[in-house]
Amino acid sequence: MPDAYVLLFIIALICAIATYIIPAGEFKRITNGTITQAVPGSYHTVENSPIGFVDFFTAFQQGMVNSSSIIFLILFTGGTLAILEKTGAINGLIHNVVNKFRTKELLFIAVVGALFSILGTTGIVVNSVIGFIPIGIIVARALKWDAVVGVAVIYLGTYAGFNSTILSPTPLGLSQKIAELPLFSGIGLRTGIYAAFLVATVVYIYFYVRRLRKTEKSILGEDWFPSKALLDEEENVDVPFTGRHKLILAVTGLSLVGFLCGALWLKWGDQQMAGTFVFIAIVNGLIGRMNANNIARTFLSGCQRLVYGALIVGMARSISIVLENGKLLDTIVNGLASLLDGHSPLLGAIGMYVSSGMLHFLISSGSGESVIFIPILAPLADLMNITRQVAVEAVMLGEGVVNCINPTSGVLMGVLAASGIPYGKWVKFMAPLALIWFVIGLVFLTAGVLIHWGPV
Repeated sequence: MPDAYVLLFIIALICAIATYIIPAGEFKRITNGTITQAVPGSYHTVENSPIGFVDFFTAFQQGMVNSSSIIFLILFTGGTLAILEKTGAINGLIHNVVNKFRTKELLFIAVVGALFSILGTTGIVVNSVIGFIPIGIIVARALKWDAVVGVAVIYLGTYAGFNSTILSPTPLGLSQKIAELPLFSGIGLRTGIYAAFLVATVVYIYFYVRRLRKTEKSILGEDWFPSKALLDEEENVDVPFTGRHKLILAVTGLSLVGFLCGALWLKWGDQQMAGTFVFIAIVNGLIGRMNANNIARTFLSGCQRLVYGALIVGMARSISIVLENGKLLDTIVNGLASLLDGHSPLLGAIGMYVSSGMLHFLISSGSGESVIFIPILAPLADLMNITRQVAVEAVMLGEGVVNCINPTSGVLMGVLAASGIPYGKWVKFMAPLALIWFVIGLVFLTAGVLIHWGPV
């Protein structure tokens, strides 16, 4: 399996070559308030805009610029974790967690997974889940799990909620606004979808842990923790957990709670979370009796260890830039919509579901897909006797099912790079769960079509 950077470069190159072959086209756009969306039926071909040699390579730089908030969030996460490790608070936390949950694995997975799923389904933690991944890795090592479990409990917990979102302003709220549906309407059936996704995810992770215990064979092979960036090779038998360590962890916990409150009420995002990590690093460094120079050097050392995982986010973003500059995205959307026309309501809804998943490999942003695809699908749904509620949910579930296996997702690739998990190994672990999610989505969409799931 090629390195993740090589894989993304190949995908970008294929997309660039496609700009010379596939006819370019565009929808007309209208701006409604702060939302710019495509106009149904306005698709027209335009002069081809092939990506040249220089444009191709500058797309990578532009991808880094456009993803800068997430890139710095990842880097600052590494710096903050390095400070916490230096103070000894992390080692103390590890052994405290091990003592409490060594024989309560299902409880730990369920509680942590449910907590992060709530943060995900409400849209409070989505991209910023990257900031919590190192904690999952550290706890997994302490509990004798592998890196896959450490990532899965945090990342899949969050995305089990986000992929079956109930109250997320974007993309659900945005999509419903474009489709002229009441905000967060249809919450009853969506709650059932969310519960099904969460239960399936928790059970799947737990059975993987049980198999890991029984066979002692990880999907990662012999090296259960491929990345050593966030881990100390030495394992201490007796680690003191002092009052100073508890104060450091309390400051960290309260700061993260403060960020979550800001995300909920003040619409804070990646930039504010990165700033929160800088605050945590400085304050805890001082509490840990580190001088200013030591704090700076330790923080930068931690940032350096996550450069690989940070820059890959921009690498993934560059693929969308190539497609946008080559004016291929609208052509692809129009082609998918044309394939759906003329089918029965049930087949039409399933087609929207599958098409949304396929499109998400090219447009990894949920809100980006919504402003392009929903304006086309909403009137098409009316013609096919499909409620707009079903059409919106088909798009939400379609992109949700592929979110966690999508190589063009900056968040996924950042998580994998930071944890050291190869993309191929992750797909091998994740594919069965993605299939389970797909079947769950299929069942609920079928129910939605049969009950004529309305706007309220």
